[in-house]
Amino acid sequence: MRIIEIWFDDEHIYGKDESGQEYRQSLLWYPKLRLASDEERANYTFGLGGIHWRELDEDISFESFEYDDAEPSAMQRFFLTHKEINVAEFARSIGMNASLLRNYINGFKKPSAEREQEILSHIHSMGQEMINVTF
Repeated sequence: MRIIEIWFDDEHIYGKDESGQEYRQSLLWYPKLRLASDEERANYTFGLGGIHWRELDEDISFESFEYDDAEPSAMQRFFLTHKEINVAEFARSIGMNASLLRNYINGFKKPSAEREQEILSHIHSMGQEMINVTF
């Protein structure tokens, strides 16, 4: 599959392949593109295996448009939109390997339902602690 045309909206990059099939991916997977101006987004080149934005130092493979996880899960979306949370410290606080949590966040591995619930419960616990802060 080869993407021959791309376009954007505020939250997605869209691609059309040679057969006319359209695809989309969340820009949360590509923070540099998400924050880029229209002019920066328009300055790309097609390569043999993907799309390259030299000024942004960003690449998207053609293959990635066919991935099942074009949209981040709720857990992934939380961590991708809250960069202020230190993933290594969050993982340590629940006794999880930080690399494993990063793999969950970036879509390289999928957590079990139980593990995802454990992560969610800890996020809720942190939120409750923050709500209870007084000065």
